[in-house]
Amino acid sequence: MAVPVERGPAVRGAPPRIINVILGVWLFISAFIWPHTQAQMTNTWICGVLVVIFALVSMAVPWVRYLNTLLAIWLFISAWALPTAHAGTIWNNVLVAIAVFIVSLVPNATTATGAPGFLGGRTAPPRAV
Repeated sequence: MAVPVERGPAVRGAPPRIINVILGVWLFISAFIWPHTQAQMTNTWICGVLVVIFALVSMAVPWVRYLNTLLAIWLFISAWALPTAHAGTIWNNVLVAIAVFIVSLVPNATTATGAPGFLGGRTAPPRAV
């Protein structure tokens, strides 16, 4: 007989945050596996590290996910603003930026208090205490 396991608020919001962790790790690795200019390489690996940090912190502090939203906007703009050595760098950074942007807007399932999710709508009914 399966026993339901109560998950804490950090675990409830984990799947979208884990996707952003994976995207951040990929961004970091991609900075070193093909040619980049120095500016683009530095920007790419720093953005990768920050995506991972913001995603992990946002599991406990949900509003931090919006820092990844802002970071994704910067990554998207910087793909064309900074000099590049390879067209693959632009495409990689643009596609990762779009993915991070979209995933960062996915709300956590709910908080322990049943707080509203994305755009104020409840994502789960409040629980009886």
